[in-house]
Amino acid sequence: MRIVIQRVSEASVTVDEKIVGQIGNGLLLLVGIAKGDVDSDCSIMAEKISKMRIFEDENGKMNFSVLDVNGSALAVSQFTLCADCRRGNRPDYMNAAPPAEANRLYELFVSEMKNRGITTEMGVFGADMKVRLLNDGPVTIILDSEDLKKSRK
Repeated sequence: MRIVIQRVSEASVTVDEKIVGQIGNGLLLLVGIAKGDVDSDCSIMAEKISKMRIFEDENGKMNFSVLDVNGSALAVSQFTLCADCRRGNRPDYMNAAPPAEANRLYELFVSEMKNRGITTEMGVFGADMKVRLLNDGPVTIILDSEDLKKSRK
């Protein structure tokens, strides 16, 4: 599971010219589910994101989590994060999980975020979505569940 985290002042996702998810201060989460991802990846990622100190304190130091600042999250499914670009000029998306499994894990991830006390809005899985954001900082971080499972030496 790969997630691009963007600290935002506001973000929204629109489908068919209708806003389906919208937040103010918080995190825009672009969520890619890969083949082989499992339920525990959702828990690992939600736990890490909920505690990640990427919001500034009064001294401008990143000391606060999304929970500390009463922020929200907007999770948008994005299979293109699973692209393999090693050959040719057209990305290969064969590493993305099949749609039914990807949607199940995407919804489980959102549930895990909510279980940690974070108000979490969603996009529409598989839809053509338009995402708007005002990146704050900018702060953009990429997390991969496989990396989080490895011990740090």
